[in-house]
Amino acid sequence: MNLEFNKNEDINKQLVYELKTRLKKVFAGGGEKAAAKQKEKGKMLARERVAYLIDKDKPWLEIGAFTAEGMYAEYGGCPSGGVVCGIGYISGRQCVIVANDATVKAGAWFPITAKKNLRAQEIAMDNRLPIIYLVDSAGVFLPLQDEIFPDKEHFGRIFRNNAIMSSLGIIQISAIMGSCVAGGAYLPIMSDEAMIVDGTGSVFLAGSYLVKSAIGEDVDNETLGGATTHCEISGVTDYKMPNDAAALDAIRNIMDKVGDYTKAGFDRIKPAKPALTEEDIYGIMPGGRDKPYDMKEIVLRLLDNSEFEEYKEGYGQSIICGLGRVDGWAVGIVANQRTVIKNKKGEMQFGGVIYSDSADKATRFIMNCNQKKIPLVFLQDVTGFMVGSRSEQGGIIKDGAKMVNAVANSVVPKFTIVIGNSYGAGNYAMCGKAYDPRLIYAWPSAKIAVMGGSQAAKTLLQMRTQGMVAKGETITKEQEGALLKEITDRYDSQTTPYYAAARLWVDGIIDPLETRRVISMGIEAANHAPIEKAFNVGVIQT
Repeated sequence: MNLEFNKNEDINKQLVYELKTRLKKVFAGGGEKAAAKQKEKGKMLARERVAYLIDKDKPWLEIGAFTAEGMYAEYGGCPSGGVVCGIGYISGRQCVIVANDATVKAGAWFPITAKKNLRAQEIAMDNRLPIIYLVDSAGVFLPLQDEIFPDKEHFGRIFRNNAIMSSLGIIQISAIMGSCVAGGAYLPIMSDEAMIVDGTGSVFLAGSYLVKSAIGEDVDNETLGGATTHCEISGVTDYKMPNDAAALDAIRNIMDKVGDYTKAGFDRIKPAKPALTEEDIYGIMPGGRDKPYDMKEIVLRLLDNSEFEEYKEGYGQSIICGLGRVDGWAVGIVANQRTVIKNKKGEMQFGGVIYSDSADKATRFIMNCNQKKIPLVFLQDVTGFMVGSRSEQGGIIKDGAKMVNAVANSVVPKFTIVIGNSYGAGNYAMCGKAYDPRLIYAWPSAKIAVMGGSQAAKTLLQMRTQGMVAKGETITKEQEGALLKEITDRYDSQTTPYYAAARLWVDGIIDPLETRRVISMGIEAANHAPIEKAFNVGVIQT
């Protein structure tokens, strides 16, 4: 171990410590007072419901824990977007679980809440996974109704997805464990089965106050939409449950009877741990995003037995491609090499940059994995495509387009881990969020932006000063320095993984040592959905 390794290890372990500290705060939801109010009603909290429901001996993969981090400050914040989502196991079956957190604004739907629910449904649809809704929500957050109600990817899309999933044969089960009002009432009732908790659960299109103002009728909420009304009079709900635990037990009993599923057939053998020490990742990954390192050393610590069959090792070396296994599952790895290397002509190439030859290699490898039905894993630490006259004349745009085409048209499941930089078109070519990875997670060391902070800040400073000069204003060196710092700080704050996770550009932030689990659970989920579409890249310029 050298000094640099030890420095990197300290920095990365500190980043993981910060991650875990921030997660503890997120897991507190709306705080102790709000939690106590739920407890007074005899209700479990959202995370308690999830913990009770899932198998204790199986892993849980949370989706969007940092949703809304730092957002909606004027409304007191919205921890986790007011909803807990993830992939877990119920009676041995992998499921997506969505649980409203009534400690956060009574479970009201903010714009980001809808986005998170849609992401959970997307994962269920892409992977043909059963989805369980634990409903406890006051409905749309009215001060922001214009940002959640009418558009294509807003609140109404959720019910459209309910209908589509039903037609696809995807199991949907709902438990109404608190309020369920207005348009939100359709979600549980469009599920295959809906149960309601007596005394705390209620479902109606309009509550007692609105009914009074609309038609002058005096009626209480329990009579309008309580468990007795809907299980014994309207027939809207299927099961009347005495408490939260009984409702969750009923879901487990239902899932215990579900038949087996048709598998996609991705290859898996007996899992093995990496032969090289996984914890070494902390020391290998540099503390700064501009420092070089050998990505292959990271790859070997993620693969079973640290065995890697590299593809075209001596060609296009700024991208590493090859086959291996993660927790027994066969995978194709596409990773950005961060060392400074010599190409086949003996020319030096920058690490993390995609050159024409590396784009060409990656394109062919991606096509091969589609031919062999092998899931793809992208490890991002990319600063973009190579620029300059030589690259342009060499056809870098054409070669980059080929890679983007192959990624976009892949039919095998794709998984993306942002471990370092994710800049510009490099984000696209390496299967960023826009290219439908089944799951996309970031390490605490990740940076996501259109370009690096220093280049962006200098560009923005130049634009700002030119605007000031055009108005006849003068700027001193001191003012220019202060302005550069202001721009840099603001830009850097927008490139952190937490900023990305808050907006669901990534599904979450993980300790690097959780990477194998994320990929394994993701492929297991994808194995529920047989590949039905033939691989066809369309027109590619040669």
